Amino acid sequence: MTGRLSKSIRSTLSGIAAVALAVAVAITGTAPVMAQQTATTGRDYTPTIWVDPDGCEHWVMDDGWEGYMTPNVNRQGIPVCRRGNVCGVMNSDQLFATDSARIGPKGKARLANFFRQANALSYIIVGHTDSRASDQYNMDLSLRRANSVARVAVKNGARIADVRGYGERMPRAPNSTAAGMQQNRRVEIICIR
Repeated sequence: MTGRLSKSIRSTLSGIAAVALAVAVAITGTAPVMAQQTATTGRDYTPTIWVDPDGCEHWVMDDGWEGYMTPNVNRQGIPVCRRGNVCGVMNSDQLFATDSARIGPKGKARLANFFRQANALSYIIVGHTDSRASDQYNMDLSLRRANSVARVAVKNGARIADVRGYGERMPRAPNSTAAGMQQNRRVEIICIR
């Protein structure tokens, strides 16, 4: 009897978990990211709100044995989502050397100052390039540059919701002139407030 009861409870809990996952996917359009299942010992864990790349909030919990996340909804059951807007555009020529994703000391100081003053809940960092190299190369370079900016943000206490690299696919100006290519080499910072 005990074995059957235990199996029945496990089956019920699995069903509840599957329904919760389906609801989370239906509401947010993405599957929740589950935290690693390890015991938390010797330190306090504070539940927090995580903002996904679309600006929607999720409660993040850890009961000491496993982590889980659930959509943060209002009283009507609608997910709480925040608006994101481009709050900073950093010219890549001022941050990076040609063919590099390394940020110099002046660029790090400029970014640190930006993240201290922006005061957003979290950020999405988006890298862009001009069209001088192959699409594959530009996609990689734009992502590496966006990740470099994200590392500076995290070192300055900012929360990063997502890091994206679009290469040459979203130009601001035609790549037929030097001035146009310079406008396209940029890292955009989207503030989620």
